[in-house]
Amino acid sequence: MEPSFSRELWESAQDIWQGYHTHPFVRGLGDGTLPLDKFRYFMIQDYLYLFEYAKLFALGVAKSRDRQRMQMFAGMVYATLNGEMGIHRSYMRRLGITEEELSATPAALANVSYTHYMLSVGYAGDDLDILVAVLACAWSYQEIARELVRQNPQAAEHPLYGEWVQGYISPEYGRTVEENIAGVDALAEGISPERKAYLREVFRCCSRYEAGFWDMAYEQAL
Repeated sequence: MEPSFSRELWESAQDIWQGYHTHPFVRGLGDGTLPLDKFRYFMIQDYLYLFEYAKLFALGVAKSRDRQRMQMFAGMVYATLNGEMGIHRSYMRRLGITEEELSATPAALANVSYTHYMLSVGYAGDDLDILVAVLACAWSYQEIARELVRQNPQAAEHPLYGEWVQGYISPEYGRTVEENIAGVDALAEGISPERKAYLREVFRCCSRYEAGFWDMAYEQAL
């Protein structure tokens, strides 16, 4: 039986994804040794990233011609702004990050480059392009969190970083990822080999940007 297209995408980027699990930032999240200043920097940059991420889903609403798919994208906008970003707002209260600080903090260059790339893919393409562009982020965070718990069952109980881990292994987040994957597989049925090759490259590029985001966070790069 031929593998699903989402599986093809997953397999095409495994050389990149394996590096996530050994990255010092990710390992620090799992064993609780991550310096607080690095995590604080990451949460601010990831919060700024999610606003652009939500815009990509909103673009999906605008580009979709199918009512159910419009509802799916609208639900993803809501899940990002009120679910995933809820984790960030909780941390910001705990870390003393104010709205004034958020407004005054520019997005790092790696952050800007990543979000601009995703949005350019979305503007140039259709709803399938959009779903593939966001899939590397959504899916890899789930895999990272699951692997952290597999390696250390106490990772989800850490007094600071456990909330991050719990958020990305939660059933609610899992349903969002599954919806994204199902959308990719449904829309990819019958597309040409050339289109598949292009989308694999998009997925790999976004996976590389994810690796760069972890680097940026650990180095606190501007």
